[in-house]
Amino acid sequence: MRARLASAIAVTSVVVGAVAVPATAAPTDLIASISRDLGMSRDAARVALARQDDAQRIAERLPERGAGVWLDERTGAVVVAVTDETAAARVRAAGAEPRVVARSRADLDRLARAVGDLARGVPGVYAWGVDVVGNDVVVRVDTTRATAATRAFTARAEGLGARVRESAGSPVPQGGDVRPGNPWFPGVEPNCSIGFPAVDAQGGKHFLTAGHCTNDRDQPAYGQSGQQNRIGTSNTGGTRSVFAREGDMGVVAVTEPGWALSASVNTWGGDPVTVTGSTEPLVNQIVCHSGVASRWQCGRVTAVEQTITYTTGPIDGLAFTTACSLGGDSGGAWLAGDKAVGLHSGGYSSCTPGGAPDQSIFQPVNEALRKWGLTLHTGGGGGGDTQAPSAPANLQATGVTSTSASLSWTASTDNVGVTGYDVYTGTTLATRTTGTTATLTGLTPATSYQVSVRARDAAGNTSAAGGPITVRTADGSGGTRTFTSDTDYAIQDYRYLYSPIRSTATGSAAGSVRVEVTARHTCIEDLDIYLLSPSNRWYRLHAYGGSVCHPFPGTATYTVPVSGEQAAGTWNLYIRDSGAGDTGVLDRWSITL
Repeated sequence: MRARLASAIAVTSVVVGAVAVPATAAPTDLIASISRDLGMSRDAARVALARQDDAQRIAERLPERGAGVWLDERTGAVVVAVTDETAAARVRAAGAEPRVVARSRADLDRLARAVGDLARGVPGVYAWGVDVVGNDVVVRVDTTRATAATRAFTARAEGLGARVRESAGSPVPQGGDVRPGNPWFPGVEPNCSIGFPAVDAQGGKHFLTAGHCTNDRDQPAYGQSGQQNRIGTSNTGGTRSVFAREGDMGVVAVTEPGWALSASVNTWGGDPVTVTGSTEPLVNQIVCHSGVASRWQCGRVTAVEQTITYTTGPIDGLAFTTACSLGGDSGGAWLAGDKAVGLHSGGYSSCTPGGAPDQSIFQPVNEALRKWGLTLHTGGGGGGDTQAPSAPANLQATGVTSTSASLSWTASTDNVGVTGYDVYTGTTLATRTTGTTATLTGLTPATSYQVSVRARDAAGNTSAAGGPITVRTADGSGGTRTFTSDTDYAIQDYRYLYSPIRSTATGSAAGSVRVEVTARHTCIEDLDIYLLSPSNRWYRLHAYGGSVCHPFPGTATYTVPVSGEQAAGTWNLYIRDSGAGDTGVLDRWSITL
């Protein structure tokens, strides 16, 4: 459900061409900033935001994304690149516009991987990735650092079908209330900017920011007035920060009394924007960001899912924009209308609104929320949406085993729309879903659980509980010390996976546990494989390295010393593929405790 902002203007209708479009109820200063930075009238800015809001809802429910999805810059329509008329018909039925292209997404990804393999270590090459509008791959080159090797690379890349874009410079990481856009200080280091506040399943308070701001484990985090004003702790336990191929994102735990989470984005002198939810970035989407250095700047997304090479190495999945930024903006909040869309990563550290197409870079925020199981803190007061959805009805268990339970219920209703459901065992959040079914896994055999479900909307309102019902698991195998996961996971280039197993064994684990892994992969030398214990200790099973590729040997068995570990809890198998051009699947794994 979208909140009405406290400072919202009245909803009117603006005529563009021969079509009347309802204008979005956005803060006056948000409209003024978009008008300033994108060179459009205020009426056109209102129309663009209204169309974008509708288009984002269409994009979220597309049956397929083809070779890419973007917004038409002129009309605001959702465009999907497809390779055949059957797919085009499905896209039209979903309310989007199909565009027939020559390359499929698989073709584009293969081209991007080939370009990435060639780009390693080439001077001046700082980014590459798919251009969904052009149906090709764009390579970005800093001409001030180019050499003969760079020129040879660009010729080979163009020969493969990529397009080279040159620039005289390259981007770098930019170094009361927990409020989006406000400054914070990692220990005694220079300031970064606050991204978006969020809460965990237990109600703990946090905020998201850039990973290169949170790379130190358990580092004190301070507010605007410095070290006498501590907010909490950055990168708690060393597991809440990423600045590598996976992305540029981190978490600060808000632990000190007196700090409240705020969904009100600091626009540095203008009307604040209240965050009502989150969305994914789309090419040509209008976005604005808040940070302590450049303050409040707007632009358009020019590319998504790009690989950016900083001095520390390549990072995947980032987005380019035309909005300008300065050093100190790192970690700050990026918005698409009133929806959170990203965390500031880097840029050229120059600020000319409406300038170069690739001035600033952000990390998609939804990826960070998913990674750490956090819920975005959104606004629901101050004249906004405060109506909660109805409680889910007819909650029932549709299937129960010794370690799992399948559930279903009747959908809730809401004055604008339900965005998802939270399933609880007792007072613990067990899982989240957007549908009206869920499966609880990792349960203990012969145990009764009180299960309930709550509906939620985009403004953060939650319903009363549906249920509770009592679910009792079956007896199981009577004390087995071997536990197995048969869930398949794709092993993808430059990505990682976690496969959990819930152990109900009692007492201590054996001094050495036995791990058996069944997988298919074309190059075991590209893999890192670890066992993660319930106490968050890491045990290496296989290390990345080697110049010649060999396939994974079907089933591999590892014996791991784990002295002092308790047997009960969730054990995770971690696999990361750090090479290019491979394919693979984790079929199953087991652990004997």
